[in-house]
Amino acid sequence: MSTLLTRPIGTGTLLTFDCYGTLIDWESGILAGIRAAYPPAADVSNEALLGQFHSVQNKLKTSQYRPYRDLLTEVAATVAETHGWAGGRERAAMIPASIPSWLPFDDTNDALRRLDAAGVSVGILSNIDNDLLTETLKRFEIGFALLGTAQNLQSYKPAEPHFSRGREWAGEYEAWVHVAQSLFHDVVPATALGIPTVWVNRKSEPTPDDAKPIHIASDLASAAEWLLSP
Repeated sequence: MSTLLTRPIGTGTLLTFDCYGTLIDWESGILAGIRAAYPPAADVSNEALLGQFHSVQNKLKTSQYRPYRDLLTEVAATVAETHGWAGGRERAAMIPASIPSWLPFDDTNDALRRLDAAGVSVGILSNIDNDLLTETLKRFEIGFALLGTAQNLQSYKPAEPHFSRGREWAGEYEAWVHVAQSLFHDVVPATALGIPTVWVNRKSEPTPDDAKPIHIASDLASAAEWLLSP
C-alpha cells in the first residue's frame, strides 16, 4: 500500500471513517439521551455534561473490553451518580438504547454521495457494538462494505487494533486515508502509527503537537471537497 495521496481520489483509494462524532452527531445524541433519561440534566450546561461524559468514557475504554452498550450505560450511571440523579442503571441504559435515533450531521450524506460517485471505497472504524451500528447504517445513503467495530475487535480506539484492521484492508488499495473528528480516539493515535488522516475539526480546536493530519477540514463537506480536488 502506498500512503502517498494523489488527488483527486478515486477507485484506488480507501477512506475509513470514524462514525460517531464524524458522520453521526454524537454530542447531540448524548445530550438528548441523558436529558430524556434524567430530567434534572436540563439544568447542566452542554459543555459540562459532555466534558463529564468524555472524561468517564475515556477512562473506561482503557480498561478491560466490555460491549459499548454496557460501557455507555456505566458512563451514564456514573455521571448521574455524580449529580445525585435518581434512576440508576435502568435509566442509564436509555442512553445507548437511543443510539439508533442519532442523526448524521447535515453535510454527511451529501459528502458521502460525492465520494461514492468518485469510486472511492469506504469503511468504518468505530467504537461500537454490531447491532447498534447496523441501525445507524440505515441513516446513510451509501453502503459501507468494510466495518471494523469494537465488538469484532474486542478493543476500543485509541488502542491499535482498529488501525491494524484498517491497514489490513488498505493492502488492496493504492492509498489509505482515515477521516475522523476525535483527536484522542483517532487523529493522535493514527499520527503515531504513520496513518494519513484528515481531521474534521468542527469545533476549530487547536492542533496539538502530537497530531499531524495531512489536512484539517471544518466539516465533512470541506473534507470531501479537498479530497476530490486536483
